[in-house]
Amino acid sequence: QVQLVESGGGLVQAGGSLRLSCAASGIIFSISAMGWYRQAPGKQRELVATHTNSGRTEYVDSVQGRFTISRDNAKNTVYLQMNSLKPEDTAVYYCNARIVTFGAYSAQDYWGQGTQVTVSS
Repeated sequence: QVQLVESGGGLVQAGGSLRLSCAASGIIFSISAMGWYRQAPGKQRELVATHTNSGRTEYVDSVQGRFTISRDNAKNTVYLQMNSLKPEDTAVYYCNARIVTFGAYSAQDYWGQGTQVTVSS
């Protein structure tokens, strides 16, 4: 019914930049929040950044000032611009979207397949 397709991960040296994209498609009536999570080996998945319909953004403290989340509502797409990357940013990054599909009464959380980001020192 709904698909989230991510792109933009890869290998980069410390101090470099990457831009992640996530496009939602399917029988979408509305999208409220979209965001990015990450999971490093041996660690729990953590919220990195969120973007609501009202334009409010939130970031985990460790990426504040280095990462920027943005949305293109016309394309149902969310981006994560990651600058000044550090080795500790290495993780699988997952896109998340809270979506109401046509015929549904409430929103559900949908997830992308994940994209690997590796930062070498």
